[in-house]
Amino acid sequence: MTRVLAATLVAAVLGLAGCGPAGPAPRWRPAAAPSAAPSSLPPSTTPPGDLRLVFAGDVHFTGRTLGLLRNPPTAFGSIAPVLRDADLTLVNLESAVTARGTPEPKTYHFRAPTSAYPALRAAGIDAASIANNHALDYGRVGLLDTLDSARSAGFPVFGAGRTVDEAYAPWTTTIGGVRVAVFGLSQVRELSGPWSATASRPGIAMAFDVTRATAAVRAARAAADLVIVFMHWGVEGSSCPSGEMKTFASRMSTAGADIVLGTHAHTLLADGWLGRTYVHYGLGNFLWYGASHSTDSGVLRLTVRGRDVIKNEFLPATVSSTGQPVLVSGAAEKKIRDKLASVRRCTGLSGSRS
Repeated sequence: MTRVLAATLVAAVLGLAGCGPAGPAPRWRPAAAPSAAPSSLPPSTTPPGDLRLVFAGDVHFTGRTLGLLRNPPTAFGSIAPVLRDADLTLVNLESAVTARGTPEPKTYHFRAPTSAYPALRAAGIDAASIANNHALDYGRVGLLDTLDSARSAGFPVFGAGRTVDEAYAPWTTTIGGVRVAVFGLSQVRELSGPWSATASRPGIAMAFDVTRATAAVRAARAAADLVIVFMHWGVEGSSCPSGEMKTFASRMSTAGADIVLGTHAHTLLADGWLGRTYVHYGLGNFLWYGASHSTDSGVLRLTVRGRDVIKNEFLPATVSSTGQPVLVSGAAEKKIRDKLASVRRCTGLSGSRS
């Protein structure tokens, strides 16, 4: 983040957008691909001056995926080159990074060791949202450990913080002269009250505080060239967005978001345009620990020129028996594309920018 952009955002948000939880890290790409099976990577067609953005879904290291951290550079397997082939790559980190804390009163608890960060970095992932329903699985101790270890690792996380100002602050970075602001917000109701960040309590940024979320995005719009909102939302197992999701996407679009997308439903949802805002309602599981609603997965690749998404590509994948996502082709690819074409009708989105 440039000092000029940071200062502008802080002033514009008027207390809503202080320094991000972990702060931006220098962009990093490994000199060579990990020693995993090569991916069938489509050739780059991004013209000079355009940005290629890559997004993927929920990631965590527990169960079968915990063992992948024995060798962090190969943890994501053959799909890593796809993630690296971008100017900016983002995922949702569906875990607390901690060895401490007490499990919260909920069914599922996910946590990961600090070796998660070099695994994410080696795969070409630049930053991760932690605005989700697992960041506080081990309480505030676990969340603070996550924030502290991310800062120590130099790996940016966003969507949570030690205070409400930190939680709702965007992570900012500059790529090729383009100032990018990225927000993380959760719309999952489980424990949303006690997990919300306040002035004196660590927590995550909740979409339920519509006034604060809208003000933060609007302030970033005045300071950044490109504004992205990474949501955690949806009904688990449902491939259609809820009315609550559609309403909030519209609010974010009106506030000035250029891209709104999210995860959480454990199945793929579809995409389209809301006016000039590109929306993808659900990216599904990505690096996943066990059984779930669906093994369908994939990588979303966007080409952005100025504020406009001029090309949207979805590269279908499946979550393999190792928990790693693997690109698919042939009948498997067609099955996923046919499903997405079918559920696109329930999004209420346009097929093109207006």
